[in-house]
Amino acid sequence: MKVYKLSEQELRNLQMIELEMLYEVDRICRKRKIRYNIVAGTLLGAVRHGGFIPWDDDADVGLLRPEYERFKKACKKDLDTERFVFQDISSTEGYRWGYGKLRRKNTLFLRNYQEDMKYHQGIFLDIFPLDSVPSGKIAEKIHTFQCFLIRKLMWAPVGVKAEKVFWKKAVYSLIQYYPEKQLKKLYQRFVRYSNQKYACSPWVKILTFPSEKRPRKWYEKSRIYYFEGKPLQGIYDYEDYLSFSYGNWRKLPEEKDRVTHPVSALRLLPLTQELQGEGGTGE
Repeated sequence: MKVYKLSEQELRNLQMIELEMLYEVDRICRKRKIRYNIVAGTLLGAVRHGGFIPWDDDADVGLLRPEYERFKKACKKDLDTERFVFQDISSTEGYRWGYGKLRRKNTLFLRNYQEDMKYHQGIFLDIFPLDSVPSGKIAEKIHTFQCFLIRKLMWAPVGVKAEKVFWKKAVYSLIQYYPEKQLKKLYQRFVRYSNQKYACSPWVKILTFPSEKRPRKWYEKSRIYYFEGKPLQGIYDYEDYLSFSYGNWRKLPEEKDRVTHPVSALRLLPLTQELQGEGGTGE
């Protein structure tokens, strides 16, 4: 398996391209008054480092489902299509993820085992929709299992290459042929069902991502964080969110745990003059 090792300069260049995409999300959301939040490692980086975690190679934004749908619609009119493309399961052929990606055109960030995916695979920003999920224990177990099944159907073409356990690989080799059109319909029905059935639930999650449910209130209130010198919206209650997600988030991980995503090919762009001057301020 070919693995491309990023140099420190390449990693920083990649981060600046991702910063360019964060700027674009912020611009569109401000224009259309859409609430978004930087989340996951991006929020952790904002609070702990004043910008990107030094070894991080991706960026994450989260929106409650209604805001996510508004953002998708806004991209059709407002997105700078000379530089970016927005991908989503409902509009991108061959796309098999339950969340969106903003990609930088004229770049390449080819993840291992995803080389055959039939869509543009440039440097990306993950844009996660947060959907309603049940509160009751039994309903939650059933719903989580449904999420698991749909996620595995989506993952199958990658899983058949990446999986090392024989019986799991055999399962992926069968379910990878589930028709893409039917898979997308199945997912979209499940999204509608979840948000209608559990509309009053205080809990949300990314349905096709292996993560725990989170309080809806975390995504309903935002504050400004200075990320690489630029004001971006993020979850207001960062202490509870980061403690839930990372435990003792103030402590840096061991060097062996400071990892990047395995990629097989990378193509960057020269930094723009605007982005060359950006830098984190720390906390």
